[in-house]
Amino acid sequence: MNIQTAYFKQKALITGGLGFIGSNLARRLLELGAEVTILDNLDPQTGGNPFNIADIRDQVRLVQADINDEDNMKSVVDGQTHLFNLAGQMSHMGSMQDPFKDLNDNAIGQLKLLEACRKVNPKINIVFAGTRQVYGRPKYLPVDEKHLLTPLDNNGVSKRAGEMYHIVYHHVHEMATCVLRMTNTYGPRMRIKDDRLTFIGWWVRQLLEGDEIQIYGDGSQVRDLNYVDDVVHALLLCASHPTAYGKIYNVGGEPISLLNLARTMIDVYGSGKYAIVPFPENRKRIDIGDYYGDYSLIQSEVGWQPKTSLRAGLQEMFEFYRRNKEHYF
Repeated sequence: MNIQTAYFKQKALITGGLGFIGSNLARRLLELGAEVTILDNLDPQTGGNPFNIADIRDQVRLVQADINDEDNMKSVVDGQTHLFNLAGQMSHMGSMQDPFKDLNDNAIGQLKLLEACRKVNPKINIVFAGTRQVYGRPKYLPVDEKHLLTPLDNNGVSKRAGEMYHIVYHHVHEMATCVLRMTNTYGPRMRIKDDRLTFIGWWVRQLLEGDEIQIYGDGSQVRDLNYVDDVVHALLLCASHPTAYGKIYNVGGEPISLLNLARTMIDVYGSGKYAIVPFPENRKRIDIGDYYGDYSLIQSEVGWQPKTSLRAGLQEMFEFYRRNKEHYF
């Protein structure tokens, strides 16, 4: 199906829609002519930020609610064509500090949301935001979808439960569900006031404030990154492509060491410095080592591949925060 026509005058619901990826997705859906509903519980520990939709606020319907409120969810999902399910707890450290909240947001809440859909709108197309954290420490690289799942933190466990609920509801209830296992997404509108959700966002803040980027370990750890526009495109493709239903896909990009990433960010920003520092013990225990994903399955079945170069994406990101940093500190 053609993305340019798939969403025209269609109703699209984004849970966690005031967050980083959700708010960028909302913009793209509006460009495609969709009727957009954003649902967010504005949990202060997440990336939800009203400023993320300040310029499009009058073009979307905003519902402040929690996915654990099943009765409320029934009324919200009723009549929707597409559900982009981005709600959840994404902090790895936060999942270790409050494991029951993590379980509630990423597993129990997901089950309640799916039940609401099954009861009032079983034909809705659903894409769930998964995470590469479910793989744990890779046994081989690049990591494909057949890799053993051995998550190292509670967040990986709860997100695995959430994604499997979506797959079960496809197989048992014939619902159109899909899972995208995301890697390090970066770009405008992400939380940068602390390192709770993303190390890249924290590095951005350190550069903006003239502080030193701190790289844990020796800096040789490898990661892959995706610019948010590419992730949005993957979400849109999977929600409108019948081949994707019932599938789990990796997204991913070119591998880069953390040391070279820091150097590239400093170069693109135009100033800054970094330091190699020892791993804090609590972070070392849940660090996955090297990771980059094999995205050939989504490429061959759905036609997705990343298109934004790292330098171009970083440039867009820095320009955004230079203009709007007071809304993200």
